[in-house]
Amino acid sequence: MFDDNTSLDFDYSSSLSEVWRILNRKERSILRQESRIMNFSKNEVIYSVSEQPTHMMCLLKGRVKIYIDGVGGRSQIIRIIRPIQYFGYRASFAEEAYRTSAAAFENSQVCMIPMAVVIQLIRENPSLALFFIKQLSIDLGISDERTVSLTQKHIRGRLAESLLFLKDNYGLEEDGATLSIYLAREDLANLSNMTTSNAIRTLSTFVSERLIAMDGRKIKIMDEEQLRRISKLG
Repeated sequence: MFDDNTSLDFDYSSSLSEVWRILNRKERSILRQESRIMNFSKNEVIYSVSEQPTHMMCLLKGRVKIYIDGVGGRSQIIRIIRPIQYFGYRASFAEEAYRTSAAAFENSQVCMIPMAVVIQLIRENPSLALFFIKQLSIDLGISDERTVSLTQKHIRGRLAESLLFLKDNYGLEEDGATLSIYLAREDLANLSNMTTSNAIRTLSTFVSERLIAMDGRKIKIMDEEQLRRISKLG
């Protein structure tokens, strides 16, 4: 990890716009002074399960995975953080250690905001409290849906759901079909709660059925309607 130890002297308003708009001038000044930017290399751990939370984090560049290590060293990816999303703060609000781990999917830049500062700002600004209530509620809803999908659906349904999840949350490239996030087969398997070998076989089946096309880690969605049908049927 390379710590820039940099204060927020860049255009913060364009980077953390929603929270930035909620804060007044004094609160923005506090945030600038107390936060710092840290850079993480690909696959580098940002925080680990059982650690005590000290900072709220906002991803500025790159992508980050939130995951839990399961039986036999196999991981389950809970969600993927994209730029200008906040993470790492739920455990602090709950006054408990982290129940998950976070690592950089690719070289990433993260804004680290001390939780003591976050709590101070929330106490002084009710609108900020409502913002985090909304974010936690959204995350809980997504988590509930993913739990049902990953425990009740068959392999085809789980993989189809994961591909659509990536499309809906991370978008497509300029061709309007290729997923803008490139995952290793193992990561896609971990996101779908299946073994890597099952993920590879199912992807090959989807290719033969012309539901997707693949070029290395690039996945192009060819028949979104059918993928949604497979996901829905489970």
